[in-house]
Amino acid sequence: MNNLIDGLSMNIEQTNLDKLRSVFPECVSEGKLDIDKLLSLCGEYIDNDFEKYKFEWKGKADCLRLAQKRSTGTLRPCPEESVNWDTTQNLYIEGDNLEVLKLLQTAYYRKVKMIYIDPPYNTGNDFVYADDFADPMARYKEVTQQTTKSNPETMGRFHTNWLNMMYPRLRLAANLLRDDGVIFISIDDAELYNLKKICDEVFGEENYVATLVYDKNRKNDAKYFSVGHEYMLVYFKSAATIYEKGIVLRATKEGIDEVKEEFQRLRTLYNDDWTKVNEGLKALYASWPADDPRKSLARFTRVDEKGPYRDDGNINWPGGGGPMYDVIHPITGKVCKKPVSGWRYPTPERLQEEIEKGHVVFGKDETTVPRVRMNLFEADKEVLRSVHFSYAQTATNEFVKIFDGKRVFENPKSIDDIKKLVEYITAKNDSDIVLDFFSGSATTAHAVMQLNAEDGGNRRFILVQLPELCDEKSEAYKAGYKNICEIGKERIRRAGKKIAETIYEEKFAVKIGGHTVTSLAPAVEIIQPKEKVVREIQKELKGIDVGFKAFKLDTSNLKTWDATPIEDEQLDLLYRRMNSMIHRVKPERTDLDMIYEIMLKLGVPLTYSVTSFSINNKTVYGVGDDCLLLICLAENVQPEDVEQMTEYAPAKIIISRDSFADDTAMANAYYILRDHGIELKLV
Repeated sequence: MNNLIDGLSMNIEQTNLDKLRSVFPECVSEGKLDIDKLLSLCGEYIDNDFEKYKFEWKGKADCLRLAQKRSTGTLRPCPEESVNWDTTQNLYIEGDNLEVLKLLQTAYYRKVKMIYIDPPYNTGNDFVYADDFADPMARYKEVTQQTTKSNPETMGRFHTNWLNMMYPRLRLAANLLRDDGVIFISIDDAELYNLKKICDEVFGEENYVATLVYDKNRKNDAKYFSVGHEYMLVYFKSAATIYEKGIVLRATKEGIDEVKEEFQRLRTLYNDDWTKVNEGLKALYASWPADDPRKSLARFTRVDEKGPYRDDGNINWPGGGGPMYDVIHPITGKVCKKPVSGWRYPTPERLQEEIEKGHVVFGKDETTVPRVRMNLFEADKEVLRSVHFSYAQTATNEFVKIFDGKRVFENPKSIDDIKKLVEYITAKNDSDIVLDFFSGSATTAHAVMQLNAEDGGNRRFILVQLPELCDEKSEAYKAGYKNICEIGKERIRRAGKKIAETIYEEKFAVKIGGHTVTSLAPAVEIIQPKEKVVREIQKELKGIDVGFKAFKLDTSNLKTWDATPIEDEQLDLLYRRMNSMIHRVKPERTDLDMIYEIMLKLGVPLTYSVTSFSINNKTVYGVGDDCLLLICLAENVQPEDVEQMTEYAPAKIIISRDSFADDTAMANAYYILRDHGIELKLV
């Protein structure tokens, strides 16, 4: 029985082989896959045809091996850089996303509902994205000590480098998506077709959904054409699952929320004077630009107590020859005029159902054919449109406002666009996870928090970003931000604080000395007792998570054996290596570092609670509200300590090998836990 945690990430190759062995045991012999036999069982017989259609480039096989090579890294917790560390369900991870995606495999395998990424376009020359090194963690440590700036664009082979950068990351990302998950990838013209090809291979052509067009600012100084758009590729993890579950995706129509808010305001203001309410709503429409999509998506004809509605034409049978039954006018009591082609609904009863639902408009008398009534607030959802009309300058202005007028990041994405995608794909109350592993300015985090605040949802985010250094001449560097991760984390802090303050202003504004206090900080300082105000705010924010746990990629907390060959006369070096391995945990690492590495390697989400308590004056840690894991890294652990640990009934108990008083104590611990049905793991 192997009960030793080895400090490596999930073995993807072995996991895949085990899956094949469970389905096709005859195709695995002596631990090796017989590919010819596997193909023949699937109806593919070897014919030595090497001219099959496939997408190839230099380095493809190597980068696939790299994707499946186990990581020697870990994620070290940074509570001091986090917000609401003990309660938040959100993660911000600083590091190379290839290694981070490997480390997330065990804990988040098939748990992510949505992925959105905005990768660097046609710049596969970024230092760590080259992936042409034998030890990714060693390379990552090397470059983060020096510089993370991109190499000059004169290095060539852009397409090859970009594909080598994207391919392994998409392979790993696909493993994290749920069967009903969706991935969105922003891209420009330069790599659109290459990206489409590798996505077809990674996700399957049958799972391609759409190529959305993302409208952006146009440039008047273009030589030939001002290309004012980018693209967004969309893939399902499994279209078959989407269809089998009957999942229908709908988004809130643009402008609906504004119309609802104005309708309620005008209705109250004019005391249900529908003529004035109608005029007021028309004025709202007139204030929108002529080409604003809200004008068509939120259009209406008239207003009454049920809200704005649209006259959508006669209730006629398409093509003619429809049923011609009598329909009584609700005011005159006479038979209404019939449509020439017959009624749309096959029976009077079916039409009556629509009348009772308020979906039919009658004229002043029976001489007018009744028409379809489309109630705007009922029809407030739609299939997401192919073209997004967000503009880069608008997104930049929103971002600059967050940072008090300082432009510390170039070309951030629009919060509204990402928020729309998140709303479209995720369920409000299912704790859906949204992943962005090219997170940049952290727009995805902001969008998730904002949407949760608006609809009371409990969606969660995981963001990953390379700590790329800011140019010393940049406004970001002058403002004190040394790398992009510092900008992203600060953006989440500021956005979360603003969301919390907005909720407070709406719910907890109070009168003090005749003045209304609508700012969170002054109110907490002024109102007594402070604790009561804080509790009320936290109560209102329950379920609206504006925090995040920060982690940084680093080498494993466990020492690894140095297998560099030595000469016969270097026996003293061998002895030193052996002595260095007596204690496996690196001396500079903390208990918290070890706990989160153990959670990662055993497949426990990083957002699970960690609680410390004492057993016989030895500190132990419970992971999860139901003590899923019990971890002890204390010294001089005795059998009686282990016996007492069993009272917490964890699924696994993890103890450092250095913790046991001696080998006998370790052996006794194994038998004690075996008798209690608890698995022992050693680090």
